[in-house]
Amino acid sequence: MLSTITFKGVTYSTDLSKPIDISIPLRCGEENVNAWHSPPVKIEPVRMGDWVGDVNMGGSVNFRNIFFNPHGNGTHTECVGHISKENYTINKCLTKFFFMAELITISPDIMTNGDKHITKNHIENCLGNKLPEALIIRTIDNSPLKINKQYSNTNPPYLDYEAAEFIGAIGINHLLIDLPSIDKERDDGKLLAHHAFWQYPNNTKQDRTITELIYVHNNIMDGAYLLNIQIASFENDASPSKPVLYNLKGISSF
Repeated sequence: MLSTITFKGVTYSTDLSKPIDISIPLRCGEENVNAWHSPPVKIEPVRMGDWVGDVNMGGSVNFRNIFFNPHGNGTHTECVGHISKENYTINKCLTKFFFMAELITISPDIMTNGDKHITKNHIENCLGNKLPEALIIRTIDNSPLKINKQYSNTNPPYLDYEAAEFIGAIGINHLLIDLPSIDKERDDGKLLAHHAFWQYPNNTKQDRTITELIYVHNNIMDGAYLLNIQIASFENDASPSKPVLYNLKGISSF
């Protein structure tokens, strides 16, 4: 199903029948990706007296409860409500769902204290003069083990405050990364990169989102894509999400 989209004077064609899913699915059990010491995802049938919500156990339908933490159990998209005193929700902050995006791949620098971080220079060098609506960051090493990695207490790589500030300053409103957070795992609750990107509390950008714990396969090339961010309509600071990419082909400019 071919469609066209125009962005900054260039018209592209894209095939919406060929999505590229960069989410990690929520799965029951210990093999699901996990961060922040979150309990594993549980998916279990409802039980009421002698009735059970599982067809294979004699129930008439499958009727299950699901227990999960959106920040710790898989790909999720969050709004400024993640760090704010005000009750911003992802369902109200994210009201558009298609964006022009740039995928970049970065090998984080290793600091003297052993931390791995993504710097402003990394972002500038990868983007050049490109100004997309959304930025997708894939980090090296990009092993498929990211799909079920247990991140808690491992001090994963993170984004420098200056890098997050720069991304926001050039007008990027949607930031996606294949790590559990854009901030350091233990930073005494400062969340400097989150605050810088959302410019909270002095110039809060309510329409901006951060998507974490994505997985971008190595066979997906760096470059421009059409991005669709799909969420559930949670009135919460974050929702499980399904970011999907579509290849673009430039067909005209003016």
